[in-house]
Amino acid sequence: MRSAIVALDFAPGEFIDKGAVCSALRVSRFPVSEALTRLAAEGLVEILPQRGSRAARIRLAEIRESMLIRQALEGMVAENAARHLSCHDIEALRGNLEAQQEAVLRGDRPGFHVLDLEFHTILVEGLKLPRVAAVIDASRANIDRVRRLLSSPRRHIVTLAEHWEIFRALEAHDAPAARRAMEAHLEAVVEELGRFSVEHAEVFVEA
Repeated sequence: MRSAIVALDFAPGEFIDKGAVCSALRVSRFPVSEALTRLAAEGLVEILPQRGSRAARIRLAEIRESMLIRQALEGMVAENAARHLSCHDIEALRGNLEAQQEAVLRGDRPGFHVLDLEFHTILVEGLKLPRVAAVIDASRANIDRVRRLLSSPRRHIVTLAEHWEIFRALEAHDAPAARRAMEAHLEAVVEELGRFSVEHAEVFVEA
């Protein structure tokens, strides 16, 4: 259910038919109710008394906070990666970017999304920072919903260019440039979200 909400199989604000979920998963109502309670604690589900449960609308304040966390941590990761990332991981990033380019040319949105996440994962895992990785992962659920909402051929082209900018700084071992490029890359998502939230206000809540 968590994956379905993050993947926008349940749109923000859409009510979740508990009976249909039970039938699809071939389980009783109890584990589904438990799952919904846990997802509510994560902020992915809203439980409305006497009305049911729905995929939570996206809280802009939470997204901004999560993006601040990511900018701080991933900017630091990029800075350290420029100094310490192995040649093997640099080549893994290059291969990932080449695969991203192919996904853009094919118009493969799901494939690009997976490769985008992998690009960032290579950096953290290459530096062997499991605690940092855990904090970044914890901030990603609602951000991933936003990224899927913003997904478009134009956004993918821009994202790919931003990733190459980060890569060039890493390859040159230019730590300050790597940090700036990563922070700018994540800030671009925040700016685009601001524009999108005005045009699609029904999907978002401010608080």
